Amino acid sequence: MRTEKKTEKLFCLRNQELRLAKAVIAGALALLIIPVPAAFSGNTALTVSAASGEESGQAENGGKSSKEKVTLRIANWEEYIDEGDWDEEEAIELEDEENTVILGENSMVEDFEEWYRETYGIEVDVEYSTFGTNEDLYNQLTLGNDFDLVCPSEYMFMKLIAEDRLQPLSEEFFDEETEENYYIRGVSDYIRNIFDTNTINGEPWSRYAAGYMWGTTGIVYNPEEITKEEASHWAILADPKYRGQVTIKDNVRDSYFAALGILNEDELLDPEFLRSPDRLERIAEVMNRTDEKTVAAAEDILKQMKENAYSFESDSGKADMVTGKVLANYQWSGDAVYTLDQAEIDDYYLAYAVPEECTNVWFDGWVMLKDGIDGDAAKQQAAEAFINFMSRPDNVVRNMYYIGYTSVIAGGDSDIIYAYADWCYGAEEDAEDTFEYPVGFFFSGDNSDPDYVITAESDQADRQLFAQYPPQDVLERAVVMQYFDKENNQRINQMWVNVRCFDLTSLSWQDWAKIGAGAVILLAAVMIFLKRDDIFRKR
Repeated sequence: MRTEKKTEKLFCLRNQELRLAKAVIAGALALLIIPVPAAFSGNTALTVSAASGEESGQAENGGKSSKEKVTLRIANWEEYIDEGDWDEEEAIELEDEENTVILGENSMVEDFEEWYRETYGIEVDVEYSTFGTNEDLYNQLTLGNDFDLVCPSEYMFMKLIAEDRLQPLSEEFFDEETEENYYIRGVSDYIRNIFDTNTINGEPWSRYAAGYMWGTTGIVYNPEEITKEEASHWAILADPKYRGQVTIKDNVRDSYFAALGILNEDELLDPEFLRSPDRLERIAEVMNRTDEKTVAAAEDILKQMKENAYSFESDSGKADMVTGKVLANYQWSGDAVYTLDQAEIDDYYLAYAVPEECTNVWFDGWVMLKDGIDGDAAKQQAAEAFINFMSRPDNVVRNMYYIGYTSVIAGGDSDIIYAYADWCYGAEEDAEDTFEYPVGFFFSGDNSDPDYVITAESDQADRQLFAQYPPQDVLERAVVMQYFDKENNQRINQMWVNVRCFDLTSLSWQDWAKIGAGAVILLAAVMIFLKRDDIFRKR
């Protein structure tokens, strides 16, 4: 199987392209209000029903219960779950202990409904919807959409925790003795520690949120035109050498983070700072500053970035890199993998770098909404079961393969997910230029663990493997961007308005004088036009 791996992957990538094309077409048809079959659409709401079951059960959390069919309303990102319909040629044959074969025939939603009925004896209907941004989701919640389970990014679920809108996960969810609790039995210790130690109002994330996907932020670049050293600093986004050849994120948090990286480059790379035993904590403090002086300085840098950029973007940066419109793109690691994959289909090789100053480690995670669950124990059991089903190792592989992002699940006692990483990035048997890439930090908690070392082709040191499973030195500078309180959030949002819109306060007195003179001339011209008949009659 190893000798055919590259051809097999390219075939799979082309099939992923076809799926993306289907999703784009489906989205366009949805905008035209043309009904689209759920199996074809990647960004429209769908409802799938499983076969009926007779038995019922309930979570023992003291809430309401229902012995009838459970309706579970879920909202997730577009194109962020396996929708099935794989070709047989796409089957992934792993070299794990069980020689597992992964093939997504049905959608993950349909498979969950069947699994839930067989496991718990309860029929569940999943009403599955999608959203485009965290703000879109929040607006839907504000307008009264009562979802039960949603999957926002970490800053949004931090906001929802702070607003007391989330239902805590049950004690049963954390019982590692329960076989079906795939999440707590399989989540990476690295991820688990972050969710346990980051808090909102004194409560850890892990009380409310279960991770789904994770990654870093960095720079996708063309190594033929940009050096690795240049791409390894946030300053490239404002470098006039690449004016009109870089793209930056069109959201305040990611762009503010990059601006802080540029603003504090000297401090972050100071030798004393780098040697500090509490370096990670110090980076987190620097990169979460929101005082007036820092925000004002960041605004100036963001304006420089704006003048230097080809565009602000949320999704188009991937295509701009693949088509060669730009040379560098500020990107999330999951989209970086997708971009590198798509370029590789056309024998166009891109790379990914994480700035030496620091990076933002981000998460998307499942949370339950109080208004949706509404004390219904059966509904909460179904929501937590969905999280667990998505965390089952074979399903983790299906989702990772389908969307290209990295799951927070390491697998626990199962070696399926590690085998999949090796299937993706392990070198061919006859490859000559290889290196040893340790991933033990993620899979066992020990980066020196010899059982978790991938022998990869040397170019993967700057490509997909590096993006999906960052090495130890990257993790030592990877920090979470925290939730900002109302006052600081308003300050940063106003700064973003100043950057993205025309800022009148930036005008000098000379500029105002020119505007005033222009206004006088325009007013005079209007008056002459209106009085033209009287003027000519007097002549």
